[in-house]
Amino acid sequence: MLRVVSWNINGIRSPLQGMVYEEPSNCAAMAMGRILDKLDADIVCLQETKVTRDVLTEPLAIIEGYNSYFSFSRNRSGYSGVATFCKDSATPMAAEEGLSGLLATHNGDVGCYGNMDEFTQEELRALDSEGRALLTQHKIRTWEGKQKTLTLINVYCPHADAGKPERLTFKMRFYRLLQIRAEALLAAGSHVIILGDLNTAHCPIDHWDAVNLECFEEDPGRKWMDGLLSNLGCQAGSHVRPFIDSYRCFQPKQEGAFTCWSAVSGARHLNYGSRLDYVLGDRTLVIDTFQDSFLLPEVMGSDHCPVGAVLSVSSVPAKQCPPLCTRFLPEFAGTQLKILRFLVHHKQDPVFKQSVLRLGKQTQVQMHQNKARVRSTRLRPNQTGSSRGQKSLTSYFQPSSNRPQASPNLELPSMGALMTPKTPEEEVMAKVVEGQVGASEAKNEKEIQTSFWKSLLGGPLPMPLCAGHREPCVMRTVKKPGPNLGRHFYMCARPRGPPTDPSSRCNFFLWSRPS
Repeated sequence: MLRVVSWNINGIRSPLQGMVYEEPSNCAAMAMGRILDKLDADIVCLQETKVTRDVLTEPLAIIEGYNSYFSFSRNRSGYSGVATFCKDSATPMAAEEGLSGLLATHNGDVGCYGNMDEFTQEELRALDSEGRALLTQHKIRTWEGKQKTLTLINVYCPHADAGKPERLTFKMRFYRLLQIRAEALLAAGSHVIILGDLNTAHCPIDHWDAVNLECFEEDPGRKWMDGLLSNLGCQAGSHVRPFIDSYRCFQPKQEGAFTCWSAVSGARHLNYGSRLDYVLGDRTLVIDTFQDSFLLPEVMGSDHCPVGAVLSVSSVPAKQCPPLCTRFLPEFAGTQLKILRFLVHHKQDPVFKQSVLRLGKQTQVQMHQNKARVRSTRLRPNQTGSSRGQKSLTSYFQPSSNRPQASPNLELPSMGALMTPKTPEEEVMAKVVEGQVGASEAKNEKEIQTSFWKSLLGGPLPMPLCAGHREPCVMRTVKKPGPNLGRHFYMCARPRGPPTDPSSRCNFFLWSRPS
């Protein structure tokens, strides 16, 4: 059996924080290894890794028992990116970054690009510059003993922002390039699996609030998926469309099967989400070899959950990893020059070394001569008695001879003799009065300081109560560009859910008054 899993990890270091927190002695490599072991798959495809090559560390890239492949964003740091981890028993025979072939090194690449004449070179370069696609090609053996080729396309498709129409164009062009490449691989005789975050909920059953969404069926992304996917399930017959949604093949009517939830609104608590992550297989492969397709909503650590499939085939590992494997990167393979290489002692020329020693001896002799010459010019102790000699420090503290001195026999009266003696009762009363005055002054000073800091630091105002549940609200900040950018507002603290569920968030909204 071959088990493949896909997971939008929302930052490859995010799930590691929880793993390391549970066991602080674990390093990042052990934590990443535990995640892979928990997913229990032969091939794990991750999306939205949010790492670039300059910040990728060896513990994340090289895991014992696995070989890994990364695609990085060329334009922005901490953005996009995909990675594929293959067990050594499922080592691919080829691996390639990108869909267009412009990033190919022509050594261990997958190939089969199809006709891309409708794209310009600049457009292809832009589509592959965000690190959204990674291909690995494997040899598999069917239960009949036949060897076939299987190509996995790990993709993180772009998100179409309503406020940025150019991103919708970018998304649709990426879809088009993905379809051309996948169909070219099929035409070359390879089986193909497209898995990852497609960033589109295909059918109304795949979105919780599809009924209230305007023109749901007319979305360009859904129309593209309609043209890519066959709706015949696993039944035999004529097929016009090349791929099948494997989860709907096994669970055609399963409601609430979502893979993505809003982390800000806490929508996962009430399963108020959508299905954006897929395992799509070519029709023949799904019908003949797919045994199961599943979701793993219980796996936390991201705003997405893993999805996967099980195939009734076995992997035939390649003898050597493709050149794209991270263990061959110079920074991990030990071939990159480090600064210590420039600080190593080198053997010196004997003639040069002898000349340096001779020069050092001459310098020492000259220094001794200079010191002797300086000593001879200093004054000797018996020559310092002249009036022109330097005075000692104690001479400035001797009494002056022309100032009259006080008589040693003159005594000044003490202060006690000039004051009228007090009785014991008066002394006790004086001490009591002094204590009361000191305590009163300290109390007054403390009250003044307290009132000052209270006036300066008034503390947060109590949260208003939402109208639907009469519970304290939460404060949020407007992050969308516009006239209200940066303003604070209050809203219901409950998680987002369907409007018909009374336990979900109500529609309370209140602007916060400026302080």
